[in-house]
Amino acid sequence: MSGPLPLTEPLALTGPVIAVVLVGALLHAGWNALVKSSGDKAVDTALVHFLGALMALPVLLVTGLPAPASWPFIGVSLLIHVGYYMALSGAYRHGDLGLTYPIMRGFAPLLVALASGSLIGEVLSLAAWLGVVGITLGVALVGLASPGQALNHRKALAFALANAVIIACYTVVDGLGVRQAGNAAAYVILLFVLDGLPFPLLVWVSRGAQGRVQILRYARTRWPLAALGGVASIGSYWIALWAMTRAPVAAVAALRETSVLFAAVLGVWLLKERFGVQRAIGTVVLVAGVIALRLG
Repeated sequence: MSGPLPLTEPLALTGPVIAVVLVGALLHAGWNALVKSSGDKAVDTALVHFLGALMALPVLLVTGLPAPASWPFIGVSLLIHVGYYMALSGAYRHGDLGLTYPIMRGFAPLLVALASGSLIGEVLSLAAWLGVVGITLGVALVGLASPGQALNHRKALAFALANAVIIACYTVVDGLGVRQAGNAAAYVILLFVLDGLPFPLLVWVSRGAQGRVQILRYARTRWPLAALGGVASIGSYWIALWAMTRAPVAAVAALRETSVLFAAVLGVWLLKERFGVQRAIGTVVLVAGVIALRLG
């Protein structure tokens, strides 16, 4: 999954691209299910990023650096990610993952689609728009146990919506950057190496002396699972950015958020959560959105 964008070929969400992105969505759901099952979500998220960066570092020796034309995009993406981590911490501080995560992930693709025409020059068809909207609605229905509860957690809602905007921003930046990189793997690996410290450092600094001792104790027991999460996180984003060299950014961004459905299924299987009628309706809407994207 490397190599430059074939500029002579039109961008299209083909069957093989859809299949690969769905695999990436499953990987994304996997490491988020790990975080959801943890006793300290902030620490687990920090461990996933930190260990992912450590494992990405030797891989960078194999992939090499991406083309210099992509470096400014990586720099901008890293700055945007600082805001992402701050908003993520605020969202998790004022609301749980089950409330904030679907809002953050569900609304971001819609924002990417709104911006893609002017910023990327990609105009979606009516069917593709229906697909993006369907996936956004489906993610909300599947991910939110009770959509009305968001209004009772206004600070969490504010942070989650702010992070949806931030996610949309770095998605557009990385979607443009990877097309300049010449090698999607090199772009993603360098991004993960450089991005592996800010959030763990933020979590470390925010805890007192006793809290840091608890972090170390917690990390000793959780690091194997967190390392698997780091691999899944890298693989998921690598697939997404590779797909953005083959298909419209907005379409890939929307399709990737089917991870919320996979996360719900994993929650039912591993965490014994209830699926329910709302999630069943959301699944139908989400699948209809995916079909519309393909037709678009």
